[in-house]
Amino acid sequence: MLLNKRIPAAYIFNKVKYDLGYVLVLSLLVLFITEKYRDLLPAMPLTIPAFIGTAISILLSFKLSQSYDRWWEARKVWGSIVNDSRSFVIQLQNLTTIGNDPMVRKISFRQIAWCYSLGQSLRGLNPTENLEQYISPEDLEELRHHNNKPLALLNLHAKDIRNLKDRNQLEILSQLQLDNTLTRLCDAQGKSERIKTTVFPVTYRLFLHAIIYLFVVTLSVSLIDVAGYFEIPLLLLISAAFFLLEKSATHMQDPFENRPTDTAMTAIARTIEINIKQLLKETDIPQAHQTENFHLS
Repeated sequence: MLLNKRIPAAYIFNKVKYDLGYVLVLSLLVLFITEKYRDLLPAMPLTIPAFIGTAISILLSFKLSQSYDRWWEARKVWGSIVNDSRSFVIQLQNLTTIGNDPMVRKISFRQIAWCYSLGQSLRGLNPTENLEQYISPEDLEELRHHNNKPLALLNLHAKDIRNLKDRNQLEILSQLQLDNTLTRLCDAQGKSERIKTTVFPVTYRLFLHAIIYLFVVTLSVSLIDVAGYFEIPLLLLISAAFFLLEKSATHMQDPFENRPTDTAMTAIARTIEINIKQLLKETDIPQAHQTENFHLS
């Protein structure tokens, strides 16, 4: 997640450097053609590139709106994960009978592991990395038999809750409350996976880029009487603005791709870990996730 800090110019330039390279080549080609065949080319009124530029602005506005909706939905899903993780541990502490502190601690630490595992899984990273500090070797071995590691962790939650009920350490109504919380956590995982696997139409981006290049060509022809040393920087500057907006929308539409614009799942998971450990009265409370960069992972 981008922070309210100064974003390096290199980061911004790297997002559009290839597109600007194409624009530069295209501008030089059009400039060469217009200079060589000036008498054969018809006059291009500025209203034509102005109309195309307006169309690009409308298309970009739509894509930015849709992309931000996806990013904000992902953030709301992880906000619900924070709430339900806290509620889950509070329910475990207060609904189980006295003497089940070791089991409550085991399930609570597994919930911390689930948060980290889900974030890693959504980013395409190893979902079991560093989980050994939160779950037992038996649980880790059980995960090896599942493709969806976070789902397997929720299943282990459900089994332990059922065992508590079978040993009369948990009332039936209390079990239902815990099961409802688990269901909400599973729903949040499913929503995150839906956002991850639902692809924004690729053709939209291709058509938008094609229209931007068309805009560059028509504007270059319209500026036939403008000197090339002024025309080309102007074309690069205008097209850079369009491409930067398009790149911003493209990155926001995929909030789980391990980019600076991602939902800050690691930081959120660390917050959940701090909250749960404090509820359990643990002593090794970690610090909130910090970064020296311009983004939070």
